[in-house]
Amino acid sequence: MPAELPVVVVGGGPAGLMAAQQISRAGHAVHLFDAMPTVGRKFLLAGKGGLNLTHSEVHDAFASRYGARRAQMEPLLQDLDSDAVRAWAQDLGVETFVGTSGRVFPKDLKAAPLLRAWLARLRHPAQGAPVQFHMRHRWTGWNPQGDLTFATSAGEVCVQAKAVVLALGGGSWARLGSDGAWVALLQARGVDVSPLLPANCGFDVAGGWSPFFAEKFAGQPFKTVAITVPGERAGSAPLFQRKGEFVATATGVEGSLIYAAAQVLRDALLRAGRAGFLLDLLPDMSHERVLAEVRHPRGSRSLSSHLKSRLHLDGIKAGILRECLPKASFDDPVALAAGIKALPISLQATRPMDEAISSAGGVRFEGLNAGLMLQSLPGVFCAGEMLDWEAPTGGYLLSASLATGRRAAHGVLEYLNKI
Repeated sequence: MPAELPVVVVGGGPAGLMAAQQISRAGHAVHLFDAMPTVGRKFLLAGKGGLNLTHSEVHDAFASRYGARRAQMEPLLQDLDSDAVRAWAQDLGVETFVGTSGRVFPKDLKAAPLLRAWLARLRHPAQGAPVQFHMRHRWTGWNPQGDLTFATSAGEVCVQAKAVVLALGGGSWARLGSDGAWVALLQARGVDVSPLLPANCGFDVAGGWSPFFAEKFAGQPFKTVAITVPGERAGSAPLFQRKGEFVATATGVEGSLIYAAAQVLRDALLRAGRAGFLLDLLPDMSHERVLAEVRHPRGSRSLSSHLKSRLHLDGIKAGILRECLPKASFDDPVALAAGIKALPISLQATRPMDEAISSAGGVRFEGLNAGLMLQSLPGVFCAGEMLDWEAPTGGYLLSASLATGRRAAHGVLEYLNKI
């Protein structure tokens, strides 16, 4: 290995690979280091259910998904919008399509062919310099001389570089390489890092489910429901309200609708130590209609049979009513109808971060320049999920990782032109 490398990228996820592609295309030799035996492990896992590359919605709606960090993320996303992501995949020989939800997928719904084509392009580019890969090199920081240090099976390796892109991921899925160990390394160098928190995560319900409910319904979905997270003051607008699906777990709830509300619920737990939502079991039916059906004479039928016949409430929906609604409410049509339309579900904690799809927090943008270079460490750039942003699932996570990798690469090229 040369005494000084032109550019080092640490991290072989989407952000690191995109940074490497952009820099190498400009003719600079790039050496990519990763702690794992192969690159793109979380990328491949994300593709198991159908790789969601990006989202086709209009730019304003797309940018709004990044919440408090919209101002910082929007310029990056304009440089690599959803059309550009599709064009990038097409250039690698992977056709994409827009699903009914507006999400964008490879036509074969698989991540592995795209990753294989991407790596082949990086190793054997039509233009520029090939990327050199160094696997099983775990970054451990800097030595007193300012060299990057890596732990390997053969001992410590020290590397000098003119420019470095850190694309080390967030704090979720440690077994795939994103363990957040970099936080302490950067903080020791004076870098301002917001604490890592679970995002797109599940929650434990307060007090836990009863053994009966957990045994019978864990793993089952709530289909066609809606949840509302009420405002903090009476009469204020809801903090979150949406229709969708989610799943009961052995200890609580998870799934797409819960992930969409996760930031609001997590922040409420951090702020007040408690959180919750109102569950509408029949969002396509008005409260008045539900009340009328509950009041309808049921004759000799049991209440369970009556609710199933008149409202199609059975299975897990009937089960959670029994689980969470006071017994007396089943003798009161008004209280029962209210429970069906707004059943309170109290939460006590997020699930552990290593179970989360992604993480929030990371290197604050206030400590970076427009090219994503650390102001306190000239020549060191950051990209991907290790930056302080978060977004829901739906293509927004991968789009932002690619966009930040591209921006960091352009920052590196500008920096190299100046030194």
